[in-house]
Amino acid sequence: MKISVCQINSIVGDLKGNKQKIIDGYRKGVNDNVELVVFPELALIGYPPLDLIEKKEFRKAVMNAAEEIAKKTKNVGLLFGSITEDDDQVGTDVHNSALLCFDGKIQFIQNKTLIPNYDVFDEMRYFDSAKRVDVFKFKGEKLGISICEDIWNDSDYWCIRRYSNDPVNRLILGGATILINISASPYAYKKREDRREMLSVLTKGNEIPLLYVCYVGGQTELIFDGASMCFNKNGDLVKMGKFFEEDYFIFDTKINYPKIEIVERSFEEEIIDSITYGLREYCKKLNFKKVLIGLSGGIDSAIVTYFAVKALGKKNVNVIMMPSAYSSKGSILDAEKLVNSLGINSNVIPIQPLFDNALKNLEPIFNDTTPNIAEENLQARIRGLYLMAVSNKFNYLVLATGNKSELAMGYCTLYGDMSGGLAIIGDLYKSEIYHLAKYINKEKEIIPNEIITKAPSAELKENQKDQDTLPPYEFLDKVLKMYLEENKECKEIIEELGDDKDVCKILNIVDKNEYKRRQAAPSLRVSTKAFGYGRRFPVVQGWRKK
Repeated sequence: MKISVCQINSIVGDLKGNKQKIIDGYRKGVNDNVELVVFPELALIGYPPLDLIEKKEFRKAVMNAAEEIAKKTKNVGLLFGSITEDDDQVGTDVHNSALLCFDGKIQFIQNKTLIPNYDVFDEMRYFDSAKRVDVFKFKGEKLGISICEDIWNDSDYWCIRRYSNDPVNRLILGGATILINISASPYAYKKREDRREMLSVLTKGNEIPLLYVCYVGGQTELIFDGASMCFNKNGDLVKMGKFFEEDYFIFDTKINYPKIEIVERSFEEEIIDSITYGLREYCKKLNFKKVLIGLSGGIDSAIVTYFAVKALGKKNVNVIMMPSAYSSKGSILDAEKLVNSLGINSNVIPIQPLFDNALKNLEPIFNDTTPNIAEENLQARIRGLYLMAVSNKFNYLVLATGNKSELAMGYCTLYGDMSGGLAIIGDLYKSEIYHLAKYINKEKEIIPNEIITKAPSAELKENQKDQDTLPPYEFLDKVLKMYLEENKECKEIIEELGDDKDVCKILNIVDKNEYKRRQAAPSLRVSTKAFGYGRRFPVVQGWRKK
């Protein structure tokens, strides 16, 4: 069968725009003389739609739009993701569905069977599971249609499965001759390789070709990388969509294509592309033309500024340098050097006058107390005040500059350096930030080497260094990764690292600072476990006490 794959970027709730993309892709497939045109999961409404699904008026509009799309079809098939409803008065009565249309009608519906309820997925809140799994005869083939999670449960690949039910195996037993999975699977580094391996095992073991058609785009913190995959019956990946952009290509099951070997690039290449794409998508879909960054002369704000320029162009990136009495001469010079290197707009607003005045006004309350973190955080909050004032005046999106290590440890100031609409490096550990900086500089110095080599410091008091408060980042990040992404506890981490110094203390600090992260800007997700609604840890808890 000759099939066109339409890897599109839907906007959540934009029924008019999404509908037109589906119609345009279908017409292109018809002109290319294909037999079937396939779009991703929930292509008509965007993913994830969240509580929009609970609005009756929205659901009705979706049904009408799906019918309008179906009326445009002729003898060429059209398969796309949407929602359908039933009225059995059990559960939500709403289904995540694949709609197969031709000859002006919706001819077949396959609902999603496996409804994920982990990490960033909360589909049980909205969708009921399919009551039936059927193959559909179309143009001499038996189509085995499934939706995203349905295919992530193959017993030949997974040692431990999430579900006892295997809808794809039921399709195969039902005589399917082609498997089609429409998907909206969020990006994480190395997940693309997992997809390839899993789908290869499935197709090779059952000797059946497969199309895995993926959603692409950015939706707040979630990034969808596209990379749709087509496999022959030998389990070879033979067609693949572009990374981080829309794509259209044709897969003919009768043609012997060359095998594709590489699906994942280096960590640095993947992360640079994913974060650049995620930022660009966020700005585009929320109509932000320009961004604003507080540039300190440190590595985090430097990396954020680099990403902003790469995503939006130097004319759309503005930075403010806000030195205080504790800002080193080197940091100011380093920040200026980066501004010149990137060719961006900059302003300087010293915070010392406002800081001095604030201390004077607070003197009756502080009443000769010893200076502590309150005075340090006051400086960060003054910087946040200036950033948000400029943001309000010119409609700039403020980018928060905190990394995952700092957010984990609470080494950040609420309403200060945590101010912003998006934290683009909030899912990158500090050690990963250094790797990226060195990679960015591999051909020429873009980020000043002085920023990379100097000891990191918040510069909120005299001679301050991060390592005065935090363990060395190399050790800290190992502990954090094991705790946050691998769900290991103190004893397990100590056994694996062979070093009990600070481990339990680190975990205590992470838990204690959950209240800060609840108020943080959303972080672009590039790992398997990012802060945000994918990690739901209680603010108030007694599992681990100091």
